[in-house]
Amino acid sequence: MKLRMNINEAEPRIYKAMAVADNYLPEFDLDKKLQELIRIRVSQINGCGYCIDYHTQDAINAGETTQRLFALAAWWETPFFTDEERAVLKLAEEVTRISVHGVSDDTYENALKLLGKQKLAQVIFVTTTINSWNRIAISMHMIAGE
Repeated sequence: MKLRMNINEAEPRIYKAMAVADNYLPEFDLDKKLQELIRIRVSQINGCGYCIDYHTQDAINAGETTQRLFALAAWWETPFFTDEERAVLKLAEEVTRISVHGVSDDTYENALKLLGKQKLAQVIFVTTTINSWNRIAISMHMIAGE
């Protein structure tokens, strides 16, 4: 696979616009490791190798364990994730696959119960931003590790 185009060089305002969104994420109440789990899981679903590589490194740097990272693709089949993390991952998956059946009432209500309105909104926003980054990276054939 070869890089199609450096989108930042072609139109720098795209990265500037995305950076505005990204700049708010550290201020959220969501733990850094949880934000990285969202980014990695969404990137797995979307097949974005560039973002999986990038955010796996960020997760490790934030203190995430390799055991949990290895199990993330089948989080529901492991004992490694808390109820809150499970609710977040389920919500992130449904938001990412929104064209399939939307976000179910059960998923929404469970996330709301465990997270509250503000954190639920933050999860949706983190999920939305990584979905946008995935689409940019995949469209441009951005190469992991570069």
